[in-house]
Amino acid sequence: MGRHIVLHGRKVVGGVAEGPALVTRQSISGWGGVNPRTGTIIESRHELKGQSFQDKVLVFPTAKGSSGWSSIFHTTRLAGTAPKAMVFNRVNTKVALGAVVTGVPAVTDLDQDPLEVIETGDWVRVDGDRGIVEVFKADPDEAAPRA
Repeated sequence: MGRHIVLHGRKVVGGVAEGPALVTRQSISGWGGVNPRTGTIIESRHELKGQSFQDKVLVFPTAKGSSGWSSIFHTTRLAGTAPKAMVFNRVNTKVALGAVVTGVPAVTDLDQDPLEVIETGDWVRVDGDRGIVEVFKADPDEAAPRA
């Protein structure tokens, strides 16, 4: 098996979830940046435009734009298109409220920059209760571990 990296941070929302990572270095807009019915990034100049975070662990710097984050991410929860968990660098009111209404485990303020450690496709387990993010780097010839 590949490397196993453990990051320690701060709980935003409790619970435990895991899945493949979807990583972006760009902030995500809560107003016009996401299609909540599909969980797809629709922001025109975003590096993840056209990709869905549904059933993935979303790793990103922070939220930007209006307080639409809470509405959009609440809708993803109701539609079943929310990410499995969220890991982000900086808390602001938008991302904190979005994480709470989404109801998925969320961790921030990690001891290593998650954008430097986690890559899209890595298997990630987020333990919001303990503020721990486990990253499983699969060997190229191996499948990611699954629960």
